[in-house]
Amino acid sequence: MDLEQVVIIGAGGFAREVLDVFDAINAVKASFVVQGFIVDPQYGRPGTYVNGKPILGGFDWLTKKAQDVKAICGVGASEHRFGLVKRAEETGVRFCNAIHPRAVLTTWVKIGYGSVITAGCILTNQIQIGNHVHINLNCAVGHDAVIEDFVTLAPGVNISGRVVLRQGCYVGTGANIIEDREIGAWSIVGAGATIVKDVPGNVTVVGSPGKVIKSRLEGWHLARNNH
Repeated sequence: MDLEQVVIIGAGGFAREVLDVFDAINAVKASFVVQGFIVDPQYGRPGTYVNGKPILGGFDWLTKKAQDVKAICGVGASEHRFGLVKRAEETGVRFCNAIHPRAVLTTWVKIGYGSVITAGCILTNQIQIGNHVHINLNCAVGHDAVIEDFVTLAPGVNISGRVVLRQGCYVGTGANIIEDREIGAWSIVGAGATIVKDVPGNVTVVGSPGKVIKSRLEGWHLARNNH
């Protein structure tokens, strides 16, 4: 059986954890060959090794090899992941998922592509997960939740039933969201926050109960990638 050839976009902390996920998958059943990392030159020199895997080059390398590998983005910040994925899409590369064998998912969980689910997570039933979603260590996601593209759940987040997380929102470590709530697109929920009301898009919410402390212009995440 041919093993799937993959590359990880980024080589920072979470990218190394994505490599850990692939290693854990392969320890159960050989499935992937991680060729290495894709980074822009300012973040790493080709040939440099990170956790035993080489930095292969930048998006020029990916353009040449796009038909031979699949990619997954290991950059944790939703807005930066968005920009990097858009650049990767221009190469024509396809994306794969990385789901840790010690994550618990029922057969009623639907997942797009390019998403990462790490160890200790529990996802129950009738859950919809979009593309390029990151669910970090020990998160719990309840029934009928909807998690749209580019959402990030930091470690230890608890999502109750029928919660909707709109595109690109970031939920900080240890935050809790009660049932039937919606977090608007590209909003940030601070670490340890408790969300008891709907959160509009493009804001930052902190505290228990959560309160808006900052608002941003719509499309702020695009401006962050214009560099």
